[in-house]
Amino acid sequence: MKTHQFFLLPLLFLTGLPAADSISPNERKPKKAKLLKIKKENNVLLLKKSNFDRALRETKYLLVEFYVSLFQSSQNLSEEFAEAAQQLKTEAPRIQFGKIDVTYQPDLRKEFNIQEFPTVKFFVDGSREDPIDCKGVRQASAFITWVKRRTGPSAVLINSTDQAETIINADDLAVIGFFKELHSDSVEVFCETARDVPEMPFGMTASEDVWANYSIQKNTLVVFKKGKPVHNEVLEDGRQNKLDLTRLIKTFTLDLVTEYNLETSVKIFDVPVENHILLFTPTNSETVSEISENYKSAAAEFRGKIMFVLVDTNEPRNGRVFEYFRIREVDVPAVRILNLTSEAMYKMPADEVTLENLKEFCQSYLNGKAKLHLSSEEIPEDWDKMPVKVLVGKNFNRIVFDKTRTVFVMFYAPWSYDCKKLLPIWDELGKRYECRTDIIIAKTDITANDILSIGLARYPFFRLFPAGPGYQEVAYAGEHTLEAFSEFLEEQSKTKAEAEEKDPLGGIKEDLSQKETVITEKEEL
Repeated sequence: MKTHQFFLLPLLFLTGLPAADSISPNERKPKKAKLLKIKKENNVLLLKKSNFDRALRETKYLLVEFYVSLFQSSQNLSEEFAEAAQQLKTEAPRIQFGKIDVTYQPDLRKEFNIQEFPTVKFFVDGSREDPIDCKGVRQASAFITWVKRRTGPSAVLINSTDQAETIINADDLAVIGFFKELHSDSVEVFCETARDVPEMPFGMTASEDVWANYSIQKNTLVVFKKGKPVHNEVLEDGRQNKLDLTRLIKTFTLDLVTEYNLETSVKIFDVPVENHILLFTPTNSETVSEISENYKSAAAEFRGKIMFVLVDTNEPRNGRVFEYFRIREVDVPAVRILNLTSEAMYKMPADEVTLENLKEFCQSYLNGKAKLHLSSEEIPEDWDKMPVKVLVGKNFNRIVFDKTRTVFVMFYAPWSYDCKKLLPIWDELGKRYECRTDIIIAKTDITANDILSIGLARYPFFRLFPAGPGYQEVAYAGEHTLEAFSEFLEEQSKTKAEAEEKDPLGGIKEDLSQKETVITEKEEL
């Protein structure tokens, strides 16, 4: 039987199937499934984890917006983004625009470390490694200029005076680089800077006629405003860098002194100058004219190094700014410097806002000699009379770092609804531990008191400072209920007691010199 089956198989193959020459190519080779195009919305690719790799493979230049659809700022930018995509659709088809709603794509958000919304990144040649950040660009025209400068020449080569005049008068602002030769480190830095400043046209020239027309003697960057030169910066190889030039040039997109309001607040933070000086004054006061003139004169001297901002103290919508800087009506006019990176704050020592005082304050800050400003309320006379003790900057370290008692502190903002709701619960916790001599329940208004040792978090937040040497502060992340607070406190006390039984001398060698220094600084305020 097996033998018969062996001979039948080839027979069936020859007689039961059509002849080879009658099989059509389509029947012989099944069609490959055709990939559907990635969906678009207003000429912008709708990207997600499943199609992101494919988009990178199929696109040489991909500009991607990472956004949250519920945020108004994302919606506004998406409109400008789509307009730019529409304009470049036929003009530069190699450049594609895409967007990712990170609300639904947490993996992509994590991979590219997206912290702010919206964020725009530029991917080149299909690589997802180290995409280029497109920062501070918000208008469609700026997106177009930015991406064109990333994919082609970033500055126009100027060969004649007429060509230079055309560029200088084409917009409110223009930047021209005058170079003796077009192959040097300074030229490279200039071109790199042009890529990051799409708000204005850039040109460069080595033409002797153009040099002579503008009376240029050395390699120089010139900023023109409404056709007239407003700033000359001599360029020397190795002396300037892209960031310094970007800071300097972008300040010209704002006034020398910018008044803070809802419209300008976004522009202020788009300029990459991390040092901001703020003048708090009512704009209708009798002395505002003289003060403003002094402020403007100082601003001209420190342009690109410190941004000068004016805050009208008569404007109710600026209330949160006053709270942040702890400015009271009695303090006005007041001058503060804020470093955006460290959030360190400095107060001008002199009361009068004169040009001399402003220049001395700014120079002292830039030289690293300005004294850090720490705010503190006065210690209330009855600060320790209630179950919940009141801590301010001047007594915080002395109580919290006593080490003989465990201190549980609530950091609150008096204007916060969540804080107001929790304060009665915190009072109940204070009553529960009122008779315990080893535990203190306390609160501090963090908007009125600077606490050096505490990293700020969203109001309200809580920290436990255990008794005894060698015990680090503990952040509380539980529920905001009386029982949860109490359970946490008991658990921490139990853990501490168990640790002491195992190592009764643990932590004795702790170096308290840093804490003592902090206490001294606070007490001097």
